[in-house]
Amino acid sequence: MRIEEELKLDFKDVLIRPKRSTLTSRSEVDISREFVFRHSGGKYRGIPIIAANMDTVGTFEMAQALARHTLATALHKHYEEPDLTAFFKAGSDAATVFYSMGIAKADYDKFRRVKEAAGDAIAYVCIDVANGYTKSFVDFLRKLRDAYPQITIMAGNVVTGEMTEELILDGADIVKVGIGPGSVCTTRKMAGVGYPQLSAIIECADAAHGLGGLICADGGCAVPGDLAKAFGGGADFVMLGGMLAGHDECAGEIVERDGQRKVRFYGMSSRAAMEKYDGAVAGYRAAEGKEVLLDYRGPVDESLRDILGGVRSACTYVGARKLRELSKRTTFIRVARQLNEVFGA
Repeated sequence: MRIEEELKLDFKDVLIRPKRSTLTSRSEVDISREFVFRHSGGKYRGIPIIAANMDTVGTFEMAQALARHTLATALHKHYEEPDLTAFFKAGSDAATVFYSMGIAKADYDKFRRVKEAAGDAIAYVCIDVANGYTKSFVDFLRKLRDAYPQITIMAGNVVTGEMTEELILDGADIVKVGIGPGSVCTTRKMAGVGYPQLSAIIECADAAHGLGGLICADGGCAVPGDLAKAFGGGADFVMLGGMLAGHDECAGEIVERDGQRKVRFYGMSSRAAMEKYDGAVAGYRAAEGKEVLLDYRGPVDESLRDILGGVRSACTYVGARKLRELSKRTTFIRVARQLNEVFGA
């Protein structure tokens, strides 16, 4: 047993200090990014925000809506093969869409069949597991990279620099960073495992960028300012679940509560998800997610306007004309916690 004494920070622990700026309007800020991926050699240009591969968020409809704004989507991994094949073969909407998969043999075989049918229309893959520290996960990443050298691979989740480096060296173009910060994730409560998300981003970005790799901050963003902090901390991409949930493009069930329309939203390790796809929670494990009811939010376009406007505003406060400049111009200020939090009142 050992204890690390170094301070670790979450989004709520900091603010971004404003700096002198020559920008006169948010409209002058370019929040798109361009990347050339280390392993695949593929080129990306767009706003580096990705809808999470949750079955209520990572939908075909969300992908089509976000593509109009040059945002990306990681499809959830429970779509049937014919539906995935038809979607990817349909055309340009799939250009910024990640095919998501687990690491079981059935996942690999399913991907191989869809890839064979859809061809080059599948350019991005997300290998998604809760625990990216296992040997089986690393072995699967190597296997996929060897078999498909031209595909851009995002893999995770991890929260430490050394594992970020290992995944990049083993074939990941983008490492997905975050364990436990999501709004409907209970891993930190159930397992006691996790890492404050802002510090994870800072440390993993430093490790990735030193090797020519990229990271995607996954989880913990509740308001647009959190995205600004993630990008300021060095994230190349930011993945959103709860902030994009509850919209028309989502798949959550709509229910009535006290005359108000609500939408079911749950984590993919929750009891609701496991009962839906596996029939029950396996006897050897516990659910590490929860189910909540969100206010119905209508079309996603309005929420996107707030999210993107918040990031542009952050850039103007520090004088970053382009999003790629934000991390270079960011100084974080630690904020004091409320006394009742400090003393447990």
